[in-house]
Amino acid sequence: MDNSQVKAQPTSKGLLAIFWLYVLVPLVWGVSNTITQAMKLFH
Repeated sequence: MDNSQVKAQPTSKGLLAIFWLYVLVPLVWGVSNTITQAMKLFH
């Protein structure tokens, strides 16, 4: 057996969901905030 290769472990779906929430929540907030600020310019 070759010990230099690291065995790949499957990522848990819960951890993956938390990661995507960590990425998407600030992204959605930023986009919605930008749109809200842009709407003020056109009214």
